[in-house]
Amino acid sequence: MRLRFVILLVSTALIAAKGFAQDKNQPTVDELVSKNIEAKGGADALHALQSLRLSGKLLVNEGQIELAYLQTKERPGELRTEATLQGMTQIEAYDGKEGWKISPFQGRKDPEKMSADDLKPLMEDAEIDGPLVDWKAKGSTVDYLGTEEVDGTLAHKLKVVRKNGDVSFVYLDPDHLLEIRVLTGRVKHGAYEEVETDLGDYEKTAGVFVPTSIESGRKGDPDKQKIIIDKVEANVPVDDAIFHFPPAPK
Repeated sequence: MRLRFVILLVSTALIAAKGFAQDKNQPTVDELVSKNIEAKGGADALHALQSLRLSGKLLVNEGQIELAYLQTKERPGELRTEATLQGMTQIEAYDGKEGWKISPFQGRKDPEKMSADDLKPLMEDAEIDGPLVDWKAKGSTVDYLGTEEVDGTLAHKLKVVRKNGDVSFVYLDPDHLLEIRVLTGRVKHGAYEEVETDLGDYEKTAGVFVPTSIESGRKGDPDKQKIIIDKVEANVPVDDAIFHFPPAPK
């Protein structure tokens, strides 16, 4: 009886030691974030990127409808996105404090203030660097959750809890350590939703790698919108007025 007890203790110790060795071999959050920053072009190049203008096309309705797409970002966190079809332009903008939109495809041609829930995706999209760079300064927490398969790729999975409580799971390609998927869960108008964004076709501009293929939509929804960027411009002069709510006509 005593011998069986000793064998059980030894087996448990060996299993624990093996598990500890495996944990030691896993990368840490700081290591992955550091490699992600280097993969994007390095901290100096990222911080030198003050504005970004992306132009291309937006495909919706399973790719059957194509709109002209234009997005402008500027530090510290301003954003304006335009989608144009048949002379009508949909606009969503964020000036660092409040957001607004014009929705002509829904029959609304006047600018409207956005709710706090609708504003959250814009605030996240306004980050030129993404959720991992300077995550401590942003008030986020980041945990490494091991690896998970993303379309056949065993990607590194990081859990990012933002200052406002929203949770994003960031998946890094194991070879290049660039983001290939971001899954964000948030409460919107009282209902929980998960938005899945796939990133790819990175191109280098001003020393920084920027994704030029972006596919986004609710998790599990086969009809996701796809953005294809044809032109990337870095550090372009931007009129700050484009981000602010338009003044009432005199």
